[in-house]
Amino acid sequence: MTELEQYIHSYFGVPKEELDKIVSCFHTHTLKKGNYFLKTGRVCDKLSFQRNGLVRVFAESSDREVTQWISTQGYFITDLAGIIFNKTSRWNIQALSDTELFTIHRDNYLKMGQLIPRWHELEKLFIAKCFTMLEDRVFALLSMSTEERYHLLLKEHPQLFNQVPLQYLASMMGMTPETLSRLRKKELKGFS
Repeated sequence: MTELEQYIHSYFGVPKEELDKIVSCFHTHTLKKGNYFLKTGRVCDKLSFQRNGLVRVFAESSDREVTQWISTQGYFITDLAGIIFNKTSRWNIQALSDTELFTIHRDNYLKMGQLIPRWHELEKLFIAKCFTMLEDRVFALLSMSTEERYHLLLKEHPQLFNQVPLQYLASMMGMTPETLSRLRKKELKGFS
């Protein structure tokens, strides 16, 4: 069973017959380090499950880049506005390392309701999971101190601190790289 099959089966409880139909619509490919999955101003026409690697979702503002998310193994990447509403993206999605993906293109995604009778229920659960993750991120940004956000990311994704440039992590946590440096130094002094 592939990682994609395991995820769909464990999260949605999809029976083997339906699981086979869903997975047959995905194909595997590699996104090389530095290559883009999506660029700002284009319509995202695919949804991918990350088998491995690191992917950064970011936007460019007038004076800096803003990192929305660093995606790791076991997450889906897409721009929902594109795949659902056919709208252009404000986001860039770029590989930070060679990344293996299971990908379904928009046309096959939209046909899933014909293949799987309860697809719309599954899709609703998927989008609800995306929404709750977004709510959690917004809550953290609005209610937690920079130190609390740092500790939360360190607890949930400690590997990122050794694999991702710190300015990307700082941006994702809504702080400056200098603030992140101070927090890391303080943390290291606490262990001395």
